Amino acid sequence: MIVGVPKESYPDERRVALVPAVIPVLAKAGLEIAVQSRAGEEAGYPDSAYAEKGAKIVPDRAGVFAAADIIVQVLCYGSNDVTGKDDLSLFRRGQLVIGFLRPFGSAEVVQQIASAGVTAFSVEMMPRTTRAQSMDALSSMATICGYKAVLIAAETSIRLFPMMTTAAGTITPARVFVIGAGVAGLQAISTARRLGAVASAYDMRPAAKEQVQSLGGRFVELPIEAKNAQDARGYGTAQDETFYARQRELLGRVVAESDVVITAAVIPGKKSPVLITANMVKGMAPGSVIVDLASERGGNCELTQMGKTVVENGITIIGAINLASTVPYHASQMYARNLSNFLVYMMKEGKPQLNVQDEIVRETMVTHGGEIVNARVREFYKLPALAPAGP
Repeated sequence: MIVGVPKESYPDERRVALVPAVIPVLAKAGLEIAVQSRAGEEAGYPDSAYAEKGAKIVPDRAGVFAAADIIVQVLCYGSNDVTGKDDLSLFRRGQLVIGFLRPFGSAEVVQQIASAGVTAFSVEMMPRTTRAQSMDALSSMATICGYKAVLIAAETSIRLFPMMTTAAGTITPARVFVIGAGVAGLQAISTARRLGAVASAYDMRPAAKEQVQSLGGRFVELPIEAKNAQDARGYGTAQDETFYARQRELLGRVVAESDVVITAAVIPGKKSPVLITANMVKGMAPGSVIVDLASERGGNCELTQMGKTVVENGITIIGAINLASTVPYHASQMYARNLSNFLVYMMKEGKPQLNVQDEIVRETMVTHGGEIVNARVREFYKLPALAPAGP
């Protein structure tokens, strides 16, 4: 079986799906690797590094798709809404495609992928279980986003982050408030603390309190309780507007007292809840910074503009997207390890075993045999349920 690694085509995407270090691991599983020339160059992995590990360098994209039984990408068509459609004509029936797919983005796009006859796996659908932890690419990339969000905030802020005792007196530390203590939020807390800031966080899931405190952050508790705060996968669940209105009211004071606010409250498959209103932004001190990690799904701040930095009433609001691509060397390394673990897990005697009785395979497989086969995706798009499949 040949695994093809095309160069990422999304504008300014610098990551690569596989790095040279994982090629020997995949070779042991019976896989050969074909890499498009210069696919890893922007991430710091030249063609020579792949060749040294036994990969074949293919001069063009079409050649990679033509040779490969399995295509691995960072942003597949679905998550790549700019140039991804060009890959549809390169897909072959029966080919496996693995990467970020954004399966809850567009029913039309997912159906186009299904109609191409490929078996597509969406890495963001990976179960959050102990068995699948080493394959969890979404958490890997969220870790980088949380880290980078704090660095961007520190660079943008008019204030220093750490407490300093100087000849001019003592400078008090910056106050960083994180809303949404998932993987990205927890990394933001940890990074803010490393830079010397005072970090606090809020999450509607009570289980997050212990995690925040273990990193040295203060957990902000509000006198309001969410109904079924998290789903079986550990993600926060959508609440009604009454809950969000009360939440915004209670968060207003904490936001106003913060020098930096980082929001990371994302609900899979849904628009991000608005947690910071324009009025709340007005209450912040001039020079304060908001980094909205939920901007791609509408943003947690009412004034966020996806992919843009705006200044309102002296407050800088950063709607950064694709932050993991800004540190492509380690982002690619982490992603490649997740992907290679997934590939090795599926391979038996040199062939992928598409056993839908296996939770990891079943939950990540979105299309197969010309159909959208993922139960969650079908339910989301209100498609009729498929008959249960055998192994």
